[in-house]
Amino acid sequence: MEDADSLTPQFTVFKDALARRFLAQPGITDAESDSSALDDYTSYLASEVWPSLPSPVREATYESRANVPDVESLSLDAVPASFADTLISCGIADDSDAALSFLRKALADYIADAAAPPPVWSKTRATECEICEREIPLTYHHLIPRQVHAKVLKKGWHPQAMLNSVAWLCRPCHSAVHQVASNEVLARSFYTVELLLEREDIQKWRKYAAKQRWGVRRG
Repeated sequence: MEDADSLTPQFTVFKDALARRFLAQPGITDAESDSSALDDYTSYLASEVWPSLPSPVREATYESRANVPDVESLSLDAVPASFADTLISCGIADDSDAALSFLRKALADYIADAAAPPPVWSKTRATECEICEREIPLTYHHLIPRQVHAKVLKKGWHPQAMLNSVAWLCRPCHSAVHQVASNEVLARSFYTVELLLEREDIQKWRKYAAKQRWGVRRG
């Protein structure tokens, strides 16, 4: 019988965080990044780890963010050895320490997403994510990240009128975009949705994300 906690939206967010980390690994083949294979792989890994996580992590939300422990201080002693064994056998990690380091990074991504502020619906002007095309809660992504606006103008990369261009993305896709490139690279080279979708890593992520049902664990 499935753990009821694994049917929550948080479980889906965690699984997506694992998928993004997997796709970010160098040397991942097309077969390994196939959306169906990736879904099976991350579903298995997430199911192995999820019950071992403390409830404040599994129940992370924007409202409960103050109760979520720091990832670096989080004990992972209860994580099944099968998690590390799987990552090692797939060449993702060299040993158990590397596997747990991979997991901490994925958990940090998960907590950032799960505890992110909810979307401001009054300002949401789209019904589908512009990357995965799912009808789920959306956030707005500044195509030219605000942190580098001053540099963009100084270098003359774009006119000021372009600085407030946004794309409407679901939280997992929004996180995926920021994971594949720095703010400066996004501003200079990937400042439209069309340019983002030309990236192979975003294409692979899109194929995976488009098949995920929001808040429902794949049986």
